[in-house]
Amino acid sequence: MSWGVNWKASVGLLGVGIKYLAVTMLVPLVVALVYGEDIWVFLVSMAIVAAIGFAVERVDPDPDLGPREALLFVSLAWIAAAAIGTVPYLLAGYGTESTIGLQTGSIGALTGSIVNALFESMSGFTTTGATVLGEISTDRHSHAVLMWRQLTQWLGGMGIIVLMIAILPEVAVNGAQLMESEAPGPELQKLTPKIAETARALWLIYFGFTVVYIVILYGLHVFGMAPNMGLYNAVAHGFTTLPTGGFSPEADSIAAFSAAVQWVVIPFMVVAGVNFALFWHVLRGEAKVMLKNAEFRAYAGALAVVTAVLAVLLFRGAAPAIELGGATQGVAENSLRQAAFQIGSLLNSTGYATADFAQWDTDAQIFLMFAMFIGGSAGSTGGGVKIVRWLIVGKAIRRELFTSAHPDVVQPIRLSGSVVDEDAIRGIMAFTILYLVLFGVSAVFLSLDAARIGTQLTMLESTSASLATIGNIGPGFGRLGPFGSYLFFPDTSKLLMVFLMWIGRLEIVPVLAVFISAIDTR
Repeated sequence: MSWGVNWKASVGLLGVGIKYLAVTMLVPLVVALVYGEDIWVFLVSMAIVAAIGFAVERVDPDPDLGPREALLFVSLAWIAAAAIGTVPYLLAGYGTESTIGLQTGSIGALTGSIVNALFESMSGFTTTGATVLGEISTDRHSHAVLMWRQLTQWLGGMGIIVLMIAILPEVAVNGAQLMESEAPGPELQKLTPKIAETARALWLIYFGFTVVYIVILYGLHVFGMAPNMGLYNAVAHGFTTLPTGGFSPEADSIAAFSAAVQWVVIPFMVVAGVNFALFWHVLRGEAKVMLKNAEFRAYAGALAVVTAVLAVLLFRGAAPAIELGGATQGVAENSLRQAAFQIGSLLNSTGYATADFAQWDTDAQIFLMFAMFIGGSAGSTGGGVKIVRWLIVGKAIRRELFTSAHPDVVQPIRLSGSVVDEDAIRGIMAFTILYLVLFGVSAVFLSLDAARIGTQLTMLESTSASLATIGNIGPGFGRLGPFGSYLFFPDTSKLLMVFLMWIGRLEIVPVLAVFISAIDTR
């Protein structure tokens, strides 16, 4: 067996990214200085991460990446980011029931701490939003550690590789193939002649939306419409809305804030699920490109239809009369707001919540799970299968049925007026099948593994845990609801879900391609 991959080149370039990841810790360090909490944690974390980066970079100081090396680099980069992200958690020693941190001296507790810290970090960088921290509050966790948790999602939202291409010349050399491997969706849309300029354009749009959103949230606070939305909370939620992450420093997520805040969050969650390349065209005065885009129209249509259906269900009494978020039965505004928020959050994998939908009736929960399968747009920060893939799968099935009756007819598949390449169609079909198979097999494993330690999962809990992690969605149902936690799972299940978050964020194929390249195809 031959790997056929120059792993030293991939690892050497990885060191460059790790070095600059240490720089991002300046943000929580500033917060630590402001609040006088955990200053040493981030000073030490920065030193450790920078040292690791310099050491790893020496493996190959002048890396030259081919296609396989690019796939390996992208796959390793996301694992490395998650591993590096555990350092502040472990040093700070924060967690639930002594499971994250070094409070106990036993090997079992230490192992559990590392697994839980890795779970939380991978959930952050992949913008999944699932958590094992349990009760979230600034009384239990420092402002700085919680801000690091928020920041990991913002860094992972548009993509850490895209960020590296945008700012690091040594990475931009191989930018096209790296972005192709990381970009969400079946194709990469090159906006400018140079791929580094495309990466910068996408990150500037992403940054711009984040700044506008933070200003609006803090403005609500200044004008008395959101008393608890101070500057810290505005920035914290700015870091997790545009990346469709869903982490919040508030235990009650967005339910902790006023209806005005909730109405502001909804359109920004929707924006995050749109292909960011379309906003580039809008800024250039080409708004018709967005309006003619088939995926955008399907995304907007899906949001409208499923929101309307859920609003009707809530208005008719699908939610308990008394719950977090207020009664919806017979209350039109709250029914519409709760439906729009939950669909805007779950359809594109944000993971925020304004109500405990784990307490809603079975019909409403199954409907929400259906929404989770849809996903955001290609080129967005949303997770899931992606709207464009469902469109092409549907068109491919329709063509297959038509050509079965008319075998002499050649019928290409078109999207937004353009013919879709047959190789792309095969890739989409392969991805969709792999996604569904991994989802199903993982759900069975999670159920069996929980039973091994005497914990019984309902069907909704096991399937939603699998779907929420591979789709980078975050909350599930039952004990995994929007105000629940994944803490009770055994370490083996948590490691599987870490794998699902990782492979789901990279959309399966780049990771599996690395393993396939290890086989010598004589």
